[in-house]
Amino acid sequence: MNAARILIAVAFSAAFAATAHADEGHSHGEAPAAMNANGPQRLPDGSVFLPKPAQRQLAVRTFVAESAELPRTTELAGKVLMDPNAGGKVQALLAGRVEPGPRGLPEPGQAVRKGEVLAYVVASAAPVERSNQAAQLAELRAAKSLADRRVARLRELADTVPRKDIEAAESDAASLQQRAAAIGAGLSHRDALVAPVSGVIASASVVAGQVVDARELLFEVIDPTRLRVEALAFDAAIGADIADAAIAVGDTRVPLVFVGAARSLREQALPLQFRAEGAALARLAVGQSVQVFVRSKQTVAGIAVPSAALMRNPANQTIVWVKTEAERFVPRTVTTVPLDGVRVAVTAGLQAGDRVTTQGATLINQLR
Repeated sequence: MNAARILIAVAFSAAFAATAHADEGHSHGEAPAAMNANGPQRLPDGSVFLPKPAQRQLAVRTFVAESAELPRTTELAGKVLMDPNAGGKVQALLAGRVEPGPRGLPEPGQAVRKGEVLAYVVASAAPVERSNQAAQLAELRAAKSLADRRVARLRELADTVPRKDIEAAESDAASLQQRAAAIGAGLSHRDALVAPVSGVIASASVVAGQVVDARELLFEVIDPTRLRVEALAFDAAIGADIADAAIAVGDTRVPLVFVGAARSLREQALPLQFRAEGAALARLAVGQSVQVFVRSKQTVAGIAVPSAALMRNPANQTIVWVKTEAERFVPRTVTTVPLDGVRVAVTAGLQAGDRVTTQGATLINQLR
């Protein structure tokens, strides 16, 4: 954009410099300014004259249009979802207070491993309930002490006491010990929150000391290279005629694998599920809206053109800039249909062999 402004300024400066200055006593300002024919300019017929040096400075690039049978594509509104096989949610099983894990509380974007402890939830109980548990634990410990002494006495009398009495006493002592251990663990129990899969923390909504309820969502873990995309099709026939699909992440086309279509409508639309994999998915977030380009098995005659080549004229029509001569570019009004997110199919307005501007078209469109 700055380069185009500089070129336009140079053109106007040269035009004013070429204007002859009148001598003293002659009229000033009456002669019209002559335009510099060697500078970038918009011609009266709407085309643009762009010298070769300016084309190199603006990094203008073109390609030769080729007509072909292109797959008929439908553009659907979609949303990025978590892959159920490569992501999971971490929820509290009981109400309590949150305590940090061995590495502290995880932060969004932090990498974690499957089974890693993210945090602890210390169970909370009413004071009366805790008092009853503490009293029961004291009774069990006292009974355990008596049972241990009885076992010791019976062992001293092993020659006169039946073996079954000794075993019964030992069983009672072991039972009391296990019951006391269970109640003691309940008083000091804390639930470990572990990562269900290996990946990164997608969301974290807790701080140290926070009191949470049972089943409250605390963390979400996802694998950013494996995601699901759900698209809504208002025509149910689309799900039965899918050849392939893709989404556009910046200038990268990410192919999708069709998983299946639902058998119930949502908001009068049929949900379609796609699986996506690839490093480019790391630039997406769960819940983000995307455009899904679904290709059918039918074809349409057209010319594949990069989306960056499409511009708008003052009448808000879609145009492309075609290089007709070495230094002349002409706007062509075109009709397009979606193709794959990175390219579009031009069905009218272009012919095979036209040199379409793909890089620098924005700067050419700004010349006046």
